[in-house]
Amino acid sequence: MSVLMFDDIVKSLKAENEDVLKEHGLDDKDVTFIKELIEGAKTSVWSYEGRDEEKSFLYEIVANKQNGIDVDKWDYFARFDHQRLLKFARVCEVNGRKQICFRDKEADNVYDIFRTRYTLHRQAYQHKIANIIENLLAEVLVRADRNLHEGKPEDMLKISEAIKMANDYSKLTDEIFEQISSSTADSLKEARDILNKIVRRKLPKFVGEARLTEKNKSKEELTKTWKAAVEKYKPTDPTVSLNAEDFSVYVVDLDHGMKDKNPIEYVYFYSKRKPNEASPIKDYQ
Repeated sequence: MSVLMFDDIVKSLKAENEDVLKEHGLDDKDVTFIKELIEGAKTSVWSYEGRDEEKSFLYEIVANKQNGIDVDKWDYFARFDHQRLLKFARVCEVNGRKQICFRDKEADNVYDIFRTRYTLHRQAYQHKIANIIENLLAEVLVRADRNLHEGKPEDMLKISEAIKMANDYSKLTDEIFEQISSSTADSLKEARDILNKIVRRKLPKFVGEARLTEKNKSKEELTKTWKAAVEKYKPTDPTVSLNAEDFSVYVVDLDHGMKDKNPIEYVYFYSKRKPNEASPIKDYQ
């Protein structure tokens, strides 16, 4: 979607002034380069048109597919000294390709980046209440999908269809919840009721959690297992009314940014004595 929105911006600017790129010292190759930066370099074989492989390190700045250290993470990592890390960043050749590397004495700072990410996800982004509210908000949008605007034309996009058009998608702000909340339409009553519960903190209760021992178990598999467990329990206590549909199952992945891989193994460091030679940091270092 980011690329589509960028395309839409460029298109609208060109509609006003077809020489807008030229006036800013840019051309179509630069536009391609920006879009490639947004998506990041995902393949080992160089197939990108915006810049030659000689400038491969530039593709690590916006969306670093090598080890995850990019501006996207730094944007919310105000806890560590990123200015110092930038000071000790330099471009070295690694396995035949230019890559952004860091001074070996900054290894602890790099470790802190990944550790901070893990901590933020565990304590905030993937907090149980955050997940509960997120699930309820998704339900609000589903229930209001077609009925947000009364008497709207048949060809008017639904909320879920706005992603197809960058211009329409850019208009989907938090205001949509205010529209639902202040609406008096009967068709939006269910959505309004859910929003009202969120505001009044009448949230579903957290039942429990368990650390998974099986890797790569999907939410669908866990939900199926949970439903089977509920059905198995029901006959044992007739005084308790349980329905599997009354429960929501959340699968929370907590890692350091590269699933089961250790991202620090993909970060290269140089030393004071050999500033042009980079290698992964060793555990004992």
